Amino acid sequence: MMRFLTMSPARKTIPTSSRRLLAGGSLFLFTLSPLPAALSAAHAAQPASTPAPGSAAPHAHASAAHRRAAARPAARRAVPAATRAARNEDVSIVATRGVSHDTEQVVTRAAIERMVGGTNPLKSLAQLPGVSFSSSDALGLDTWGASIYLRGYFMDQLGVTLDGVPLNDQSYGSVNGLNILTAVIPDDLGRESVSQGAGAVNLPSNSNLGGTMQFFTDDPADHIGGKVSQGFGSYAMYRTYARFDSGRLNASGTKFFASYARDYEGKYQGGGSDFMQQADGKLVQPIGHDSSISAFFNWSDSAVWGYSDKSLEILNKLGWRVESFYPNYAAAYATAAGTYLPPGWDQITGQDPKTVAFYDAGQHTVDYLGGLNLDFALTDRLRWRTTFYGHSDTSYLTYGDPNTPSATGAPLSEEVWQPRQQRMGFDTALQYRLGNHTIETGVWYENNIQTSGQYWYNEPLLGQGAPVETVGPYDVYGPAFQQSYNFAWTTNTVQYHLMDTWRPLHNLTVHAGFKTLAVTTSGGSDYNNPDVTGVDSLPNGSLSTVGAFLPHVSANWRFLPGHELYFDLAENMRSYVVGASGAGGYSASPWSVQDQPTFKQLQHTLRPERDWVYLVGYRYTSKRIIASLDGYHSDISHKLISASVGTLNNPVASVIDTHSATMNGVDAGLTLVPVRGLSIFNTVSYNHATYGQNVLAGQQYYPLAGKKMVGYPEFMYKTSAIYTYGPAQVHFDANYYSKREFSYLNDTHIPGYWLANAGARYRFGSYGAMKNITVDFNVYNLFNAKYIAMMGENGFPMSGDYQSLERGAVREYFGTVTAQF
Repeated sequence: MMRFLTMSPARKTIPTSSRRLLAGGSLFLFTLSPLPAALSAAHAAQPASTPAPGSAAPHAHASAAHRRAAARPAARRAVPAATRAARNEDVSIVATRGVSHDTEQVVTRAAIERMVGGTNPLKSLAQLPGVSFSSSDALGLDTWGASIYLRGYFMDQLGVTLDGVPLNDQSYGSVNGLNILTAVIPDDLGRESVSQGAGAVNLPSNSNLGGTMQFFTDDPADHIGGKVSQGFGSYAMYRTYARFDSGRLNASGTKFFASYARDYEGKYQGGGSDFMQQADGKLVQPIGHDSSISAFFNWSDSAVWGYSDKSLEILNKLGWRVESFYPNYAAAYATAAGTYLPPGWDQITGQDPKTVAFYDAGQHTVDYLGGLNLDFALTDRLRWRTTFYGHSDTSYLTYGDPNTPSATGAPLSEEVWQPRQQRMGFDTALQYRLGNHTIETGVWYENNIQTSGQYWYNEPLLGQGAPVETVGPYDVYGPAFQQSYNFAWTTNTVQYHLMDTWRPLHNLTVHAGFKTLAVTTSGGSDYNNPDVTGVDSLPNGSLSTVGAFLPHVSANWRFLPGHELYFDLAENMRSYVVGASGAGGYSASPWSVQDQPTFKQLQHTLRPERDWVYLVGYRYTSKRIIASLDGYHSDISHKLISASVGTLNNPVASVIDTHSATMNGVDAGLTLVPVRGLSIFNTVSYNHATYGQNVLAGQQYYPLAGKKMVGYPEFMYKTSAIYTYGPAQVHFDANYYSKREFSYLNDTHIPGYWLANAGARYRFGSYGAMKNITVDFNVYNLFNAKYIAMMGENGFPMSGDYQSLERGAVREYFGTVTAQF
């Protein structure tokens, strides 16, 4: 077994502390989220009023209810102890209405700004205990090589929203959602909120099993101005960001912002680059003193070259620098023709030597997201919030295929998967205050039209033209000369929720509610080429996921000053994954199985994944110490896995019901503030997740009972030290991830690894029209460790090795200059 010392993105973890106040007759959850940083008051994130999932985003203008709360006597507005303890720290005090859980953790704008501009927002969540994030590139722009887990739940098992819009499945090539990376420019995010417990019943999602992630954009500023940022870095990294805020345009408070970002990042190994353009816009129109309408629009165009997939054997025998041929078309051409083979490629067991690495690989994706958020105070007690949204995604997922000759006579071709989706929906809710109760009910509906096809495009004869590249265009030498299949589905989702937030005592808050979820997907293959697929018919048919009563109960008890106890329990359910064969191997989609007879059998035997999540926790907050301890347990029914066999060029997909699985874990965090300006933070996470039964897949019996789940470390340790002195700040952080199981039978694994990062910032103040001029310098992978980042991108093997690993980025340096005007 290969051994290597590596590291994972070390980020700051954020324990939380909750306080509830009855302000203006409304119930608010005050979540204190101290990060391991001591920032000056000028750097601290401002308090933000946060809507319930699916509601309008918070507004900069003060509502009448907020002004009435502010006018109350001081005794009614006493500052919570947790707030006083961290007054000078990097904290966020967030008033969240309608939240139905007590385990929310918040990443503030100040924490996001410490990362390199343009970094995948999912990476900033790696600061939290129980979160495992990895990526093949330093900024996380290559979604093929990026993954995130929350306490053992993968990114296609989480509930995710942006300003109330459901983003659903975050995995690569998904036709049931939108990755947050391409949904918004990270610089426009005001904060990020994570619940690693059971989530919230009012959050719209058809993919949530084990936690939620909510992202919120900043509102436009009240005063005209803007921000510009220019970044530079290793491997020709170059990033530009610009934003304009209109300020209040009239007496009613109309305001908007528009922003643009351009990212370029060269590959640290091999040829190619990651390129992305994004544009955001948001308009807010207050109505009266306590209502508003906001409109939003987001566009992204990303063209990303990926890194070659590796196996343990490839790493052991050929080393870490095996990479795709690009831009050496002649070498790729000769390898595909069988006249040349790089040294050692014929030593890889049971694999076509030509497939150790391809000519190129990557993806080109264009996304549009837009909608309206309505937030109306109908009466002093009744509030109505609604989100209307639409999303369009067009993607091309490609690699150079050395086993399929082009019609031009070239011995290789460009293989392209073309997934598409068009989602439209709304999420609406009414909230009514009655005494010590806040009652909410609402409905979410979404229609998603999805397609996925597989095509081969011509490459030229050697010396007779420039080769087709992974980011396109693909029809340079004519239309696709071969098609394998095409799938088309329609998915309709309806979710209803009802919940009550009750405060029987001044220091006790209880939430109780349920949701009903119904998801139906109809369709499947509408074109099949038997000469390519090798079967007479591909999967086509309907599957429904129905959960009539999915309950959720939680409570928070502040039994002494600075001391809190809380618990959270819920039942969740996830709809079936929609996907065609070959478009991402880690998701277990019933429509990705080999043929129609297999799918027909699954229609009668398959059951949707469900789970019960239990959590209990304790928090302590004082002037110099903030501590938290969570224990959790999950019982998972009908957990589905996609076991990968065969090669990348000839995979055999299978969907296996493991019947049952369990998870037990503990997260602990400790923040120390020994002196003003210095914050030291440590977290420890332990997760023991196992399958409950042996399984029969096809004609093969697998002793899966008691085996650990793949892909997630059993133990994590995160540490961070941040020191601020006047306008200067420095930070150092490191993460340790223990070994991760690679095969379902646990006979192969990826050893544990460390990753360390460091950074510094200096604020120069204002010069002329430019304000808050800031210079940042960051080092990623400070000690240049070798480590495996993403694993299972082509699926996990039942046993042994498989070409389904991505190397993590080498040491890289980044600098950024930012100014406001």
